[in-house]
Order: sequence, then C-alpha cells, then structure tokens
Amino acid sequence: MTSPAGLAAAPIEAHVAELAAALHGPARVKARLLNEFREGLIDAARDLADDGPYGREAGERAAREAVRDFGSVVELAPGFQYELTVAQARHTARTVLLVAPLLLVCWYLVGAWNGSSGHQPPGPVAVLVAHLSGVAASAALVGGAALLATGVLARRLPTPDRLPLVVAWTGTATAAALGVSALTLAFASALAADWPLSVAAGAVVIALHARVAASARACRTCARLPAHDA
Repeated sequence: MTSPAGLAAAPIEAHVAELAAALHGPARVKARLLNEFREGLIDAARDLADDGPYGREAGERAAREAVRDFGSVVELAPGFQYELTVAQARHTARTVLLVAPLLLVCWYLVGAWNGSSGHQPPGPVAVLVAHLSGVAASAALVGGAALLATGVLARRLPTPDRLPLVVAWTGTATAAALGVSALTLAFASALAADWPLSVAAGAVVIALHARVAASARACRTCARLPAHDA
C-alpha cells in the first residue's frame, strides 16, 4: 500500500499552492480549507494507486490523476472563495459589532467627565459627535444583522449575494467615523481641562480604527472576487 508521504508529491502540492494563490480571506479559515483539500487529494491518490497498475511510479501518477479528477483551479476557486468571502464578512461584521459600542462608550465617558468638570464641547463638536454616534449605532445594527444572515438564518435562507459588500462598506464607514472621532477627540483634548482622558480615548479610537479599516479592506477584496455557493 502506497504511503501518504509518497502521495503528497509535487503534483498535489503544486495544485494546492496554485489554489492558495487564487484565494483571499481569513488566514485560519483558508488554511483549514486548503488542508482539507490536500487531504482529499491524498486520499483519492491513495485509492487510485492501490487500484492502478502504476508500479513504482504509483504515487506521482496517482497524484496527477487525482488532481485532474478534482478539477482545475479555475473550476475550484469560486466555491472555495465563496466560503472565504462569507467567513471574512462574518469577521468584519463581528468586528464592527464589537467596536461600534466602544466608540459610543468613549464619547459617553468623555462627555460625562467634561460635564462634571463644568466644561462643554463647542456646538459644532456636539453636532458632529451626534452624527458619529448615529453612524456607530447603524453600523452595529448592520453587523448584527449580517451575523444572523450568515449564521442561524443561513441554515434556512440563502445568504444574499451583496451582503459581503454591504458589510465591507459598513466597516469602511465605521473606520471613517473612528478616524474622524480620533481627530475630534484630539481637538477636544486641547480645549478640555481633563485632556489626559480625551487623549487616552483618542488613542483607543485610533487603534480601533486600524483594526476595522484592515478588516473592511479585506472584506472589500473578497467581495469583489468571483464566487459561487459551493
């Protein structure tokens, strides 16, 4: 019986590497899908080697035949990409859902501290904060809905094709709101007596901005790639 090590030959590894280069999405999910794909190819090649008249070259020939039977990267990539796109959309939606309330908390703490010390932000800043808070609340609702649509509801209803793109742009809007919030907090810190609190809140918001922006950018990349439900 041909050993698995002999079957994990160049044809299989080359096919897996080519498929990996064509896919985009969360690294952990991508690695799991590729490992499952590799194991499937090795199992198929083992069966072919055991049944085929290949002799010493059984491993490589069986691997090539298994690769051919499984299909080309052009045929396989859309199905894999669909799973990765949904996974990335869930990751971005989860990030938005967790981050947006933190932005509201930062604004609340800074506002409460300023109010207790007798300082109030200028009118334009208060209006801007109200709008940014609205963006954060709306984004959190979209993130929660996306998690439902790709989780519990996905068992009964198909995931909308444009949902990943909606999540991506929701994440982008959230990242923009976080960036503007960081600038606003920096401005507020220059006016407030309790500037250390505003600076600390601004630093937290900048870190959140970087995290959300990276996730939203990855989600946009995935959403623009051709994919179909496997």
